[in-house]
Amino acid sequence: MEIVETTSFKIVSTVRALRCALRGEREHEGDAVHSDSGERNTNEKLWFKESSAKNLRNRDFLAPNTVLATLYPDGQVPSTVLSRILTLRGCGVLPVAGCEVTSEGLRVTVDRCEAFRGVLCGTSAYLRSATQRQGRVLINCPALHAKQALPSPDTLSLGQLRTVLIADHLGALLRRQGYSVSFCPALPEESDINSFLRTLGVDWPAESIGWTSEEREEKMRNSLENCAYREREKEREKRWSREGMEAGHGGRREEVRINLKRVMEEMHLQGYDPSLGTCTVQREALCHLAQLDRATTDFPVSVATVLHVTSCQDEFRQQQTAMLWRASGATATQRLVVCGPVKTPGIQMSSAQYLQLKRAQMKEASEMKYGDQVEGQTWDDIIRVMTCATVRFELLSTVHTSPVTLEVQREGGVSTKGPRGGVFVMYNCARLHTLFSSYEKGVEQGLYPEVPAGSELDFSALKEEGEWLLLFNYLIPFSELLDQSAQALDLEGGGARVNLRTEQVCRFLVSLSKDFSSYYNRVHVLGPKAHWCCAALEVSDWHVFGSWCYRACGRMLHSDARPIQPSGGHASAVVLQETAH
Repeated sequence: MEIVETTSFKIVSTVRALRCALRGEREHEGDAVHSDSGERNTNEKLWFKESSAKNLRNRDFLAPNTVLATLYPDGQVPSTVLSRILTLRGCGVLPVAGCEVTSEGLRVTVDRCEAFRGVLCGTSAYLRSATQRQGRVLINCPALHAKQALPSPDTLSLGQLRTVLIADHLGALLRRQGYSVSFCPALPEESDINSFLRTLGVDWPAESIGWTSEEREEKMRNSLENCAYREREKEREKRWSREGMEAGHGGRREEVRINLKRVMEEMHLQGYDPSLGTCTVQREALCHLAQLDRATTDFPVSVATVLHVTSCQDEFRQQQTAMLWRASGATATQRLVVCGPVKTPGIQMSSAQYLQLKRAQMKEASEMKYGDQVEGQTWDDIIRVMTCATVRFELLSTVHTSPVTLEVQREGGVSTKGPRGGVFVMYNCARLHTLFSSYEKGVEQGLYPEVPAGSELDFSALKEEGEWLLLFNYLIPFSELLDQSAQALDLEGGGARVNLRTEQVCRFLVSLSKDFSSYYNRVHVLGPKAHWCCAALEVSDWHVFGSWCYRACGRMLHSDARPIQPSGGHASAVVLQETAH
């Protein structure tokens, strides 16, 4: 079941309405036509949303001349079409200010004042997914399952660490879309691996050390022993029985072999490796299945989607586990999020060594600028947060199916200047934090007004090009970006693998930070002249506007990866700002 938000502007709704107006169709008729798999479909590019600062100076959407020549024999856009575009209305459709045929094609401009008003008076709608869903998702991370021993920071490879961070990131995304999300396996509460993940801002579920899986392992073994896909070989049974009696211990329990190919064929499962044949059930697999069984105790597994987030090296083994779980009677929809390898040319490095190196590089970069000042708890907290953000961005900002190559040589260092992923995003997040602190102090001193109700704001005061670029490229599309992971899950018949495009949020935040930084370097809203030359409502408008950017950065870098306020109060944000300058 889906609950669709209807109150916020959406780029996709606007493009759909423009497409229908260009074709002379009613919107619901256009949707019906484009739902077919024929010549016209929803991917048809009739309109292009502009994004560059140069093009946004004179247009927001463009239907190129090649499109117009295809739709109209003489290339001339009928006046009735222009009238329809100018009067566009509808759920989620941005208000149109004008349209004009130019040498590039048909361009459309949005009523920016009304768009600012609609967005900034309801910012909460733009901080959550455009479509709220109901459902249950279990995220399973094979890298954290005990094999011969529980994984530790020293045995966890960088490829496995990448799968853990992607699993954690997916959990945050799917929760924001309305899903109830749980994780597997639970880790011992006081284990080294759990403490290590907390250092990285990963809040993985924990359990008391006293829990054992033996009872559930026996349950899963019995299910597989009695399932229809078990291979039975009478000669083998006789041999095991004879050997057991000769050994004097009353019979030895025979091994269980499951025909995975039959499971795939009879359940019509697509996208699995065709070489999956007969699999002997090992203790390691039983332990894994027991954890999955335990994780689904509190809800009907038939209504759940299980995402196995695994490395490409472990994909085959995880496909075997997924088929064994099916053979045992589990009916959950299972999909694999397969992650490419992490390469460190010239050196082998564990996750613990990688984190230690990044922390040392971050501290060294700070000491080069501030010397002996880099001591004490405040600096430790700052370096921890910056290190966490750097690690997350290095491992999350590449398409999850592609390999990641890390430059981990000591002399490479960590740059705290320029658009460098997590460091740069955290710098701009701290910059906003400091800016709002200054604003609040200015309000106390009577320099700036309190933020009034939205109906009292004059949004025409937002005239800077950078302000519209930030709204049009980031504020409005953000909720649609969050929605894309769930859209991929909704696709049926997609096979075993699913591509959830986990890199998009990192890229979005880096791009947002770059454009915000460029804007802020030109427009100092609370600069020394703001006391007498900035209109009161303009300052208030910008406060509402800038707070969205701050909340977007802070919320998507969840857990500890956000601006910090240790005992030094707001001064810590200033230090953080200067550190990354």
